[in-house]
Amino acid sequence: QLHLVESGGGLVQPGGSLRLSCAASGSTLDYYAIGWFRQAPGKEREAVSCISVRGRITNYADSVKGRFTISRDNAKNTVYLQMNSLKPGDTAVYSCAAASGLLLFGRCPTVNEYDYWGQGTQVTVSS
Repeated sequence: QLHLVESGGGLVQPGGSLRLSCAASGSTLDYYAIGWFRQAPGKEREAVSCISVRGRITNYADSVKGRFTISRDNAKNTVYLQMNSLKPGDTAVYSCAAASGLLLFGRCPTVNEYDYWGQGTQVTVSS
């Protein structure tokens, strides 16, 4: 059973940076594509970014493009989300999710293809 745990969230001023980590246990991430999602109070969950199984394909929401970078380190069984130039609108609970790569061919999963989810880490951007 794959388990995902997010870390790295916290309080940061506008314009600051944070790096979120999604650490896996119970299985290797080598065979999974990974996505990052966020949900603010009173709003629907939003897909932020994703990375394909081998890391050759990445996607970003328009709202974070150019500011966030997703990466993976399979040796550490961890996926990262580097967040720069943070804005108050980025405030949310950030969660990572994993999708089996058996039916994925150099692409990110659709939302219905994710099989495992972490509990999330809070990111607050405020002055």
